[in-house]
Amino acid sequence: MWVQRRLRLPAVRRGFHLVTDLLTAELPELEQVKVGTVHFFIQHTSASLSINENADPTVRHDFEKYFNRVAPENAPYFRHTQEGPDDMPAHLKAALLGTSVTIPVSNGQLALGTWQGIYLGEHRNHASRRWVMATLMGQS
Repeated sequence: MWVQRRLRLPAVRRGFHLVTDLLTAELPELEQVKVGTVHFFIQHTSASLSINENADPTVRHDFEKYFNRVAPENAPYFRHTQEGPDDMPAHLKAALLGTSVTIPVSNGQLALGTWQGIYLGEHRNHASRRWVMATLMGQS
C-alpha cells in the first residue's frame, strides 16, 4: 500500500508543538498497515519537524529557549532580514532541526518510543498554517 497526502497544520504561535495526533488523524489508512513506514516532510524553510519528549511540556519550552540563543533575532551579521528580525533565525533553526521525520509503522500505529512525539518547530513570530507531505508505505 502506498498513500501520499498533503496535510495542513493549523497556524500556531512560535515555539515547539506536539503534532503527532494531528498528523495521524489525517492518515486513516495507517490503521491498515501491519508493517511499513511513514514519512512526514514539511514544505517550508522556516519551520521544522523533529521527534522528542512528548510528556513534559518544559522540554518544548527549553527547546525554544535554547534555539533562540543559538540563532538570535537582530544579530548584526544577518543580511537576510527582508521579512523581519525572525527571518534568518527561522531558516537557521529549520536547517538545524530538519524538515522531515521517518517513522516505522507496526500493527496500524506509529512505532514511536514511550516518550516520543512529533514536534512542529514553528520558528516565525507570525506564521501561517503549514503544509506537510505525508507518504505512507507498507503492507496491510
